[in-house]
Amino acid sequence: MSFPSLQSTVEVTNQTKVTVFLFSGLTDNEELLPFLFVLFLVVYTVTVVGNIGMVAIVHGNTSLHGPMYYFLSYLSMVDLCYSSVVTPKMLFDLFSNVKSISFSGCALQLFFFAALAVTEALLLSSMSYDRYVAICHPLHYVSIMTRAKCLALVLLASSIGFLQSTIQTSCIFHLQFCGPNLLDHFYCDIPPLRKLSCSSTHLCDMATVFFTCSCGVGSMVTILVSYTLIISSMRKAFSTCSSHLTCISIFYGTVFFIYLRPPGTGFGKRDKVVSVFYSVMIPMLNPLIYSLRNQEVKRVFTKATRNSTATGSEHVGPRGLSQK
Repeated sequence: MSFPSLQSTVEVTNQTKVTVFLFSGLTDNEELLPFLFVLFLVVYTVTVVGNIGMVAIVHGNTSLHGPMYYFLSYLSMVDLCYSSVVTPKMLFDLFSNVKSISFSGCALQLFFFAALAVTEALLLSSMSYDRYVAICHPLHYVSIMTRAKCLALVLLASSIGFLQSTIQTSCIFHLQFCGPNLLDHFYCDIPPLRKLSCSSTHLCDMATVFFTCSCGVGSMVTILVSYTLIISSMRKAFSTCSSHLTCISIFYGTVFFIYLRPPGTGFGKRDKVVSVFYSVMIPMLNPLIYSLRNQEVKRVFTKATRNSTATGSEHVGPRGLSQK
């Protein structure tokens, strides 16, 4: 006599034993580890300093309180959190014998990573719309891009980002993991997690494609339409948008390469390298590109530096004595 219910219970019990995931890491070459640690430590330090600096500059100067800089400061805050979800853990794991993360920790990392990535994509499209209005409708710019509208766009981007992340994370972590727990990656991401599941991932595959297309492709189309209208309206003004396009090209190119592929496609070393660009490098590049290519930001930064130097010289004499 068979006992299907008992057998089913045993199977379910066996399939819920995974409580810890192990990372394969960036490389198996131990000689590269010191170099990679220093490289990514420098990248993360520049990311933190650059993004905090951008937020401070924008919020500390009334001349930078326009819509474009409001979006830029919020983008910097998103980038700061975005990089902090992955990079500190990756740095710690570079010299760890066992690169592990708990089941719940993996879920949290994926949740915040997916939420902030989509929020960033939607913010980039909002910024392109802002540039379109500023260049093509300069006389109505102030009345169109009001503070309330900017806040609404930021809240909409964040809401969509966290909503889709909730759905995708719930979908992935409701899958069954029967035992293999080695993630061929350096952080918790959807493709390597689906690969470990022993249950059907069809619904999760559909969810990933849907949200990548609706949020990623949708926001990219908004950007392309905005810049097409800008180019057709005023070719000279297009040069002011080149920094935005640089960030967009790197971000969307790498994201689409990873997520818009057939579900059965393997996840190899090349994919890890590509993942580094949108998970670690982009948050560092955004404030650098925008600050170096933006004359107003450079002017404010130079002025702040000169004021700081002048203040220091007023209070300290040639021998380090107070002049007061």
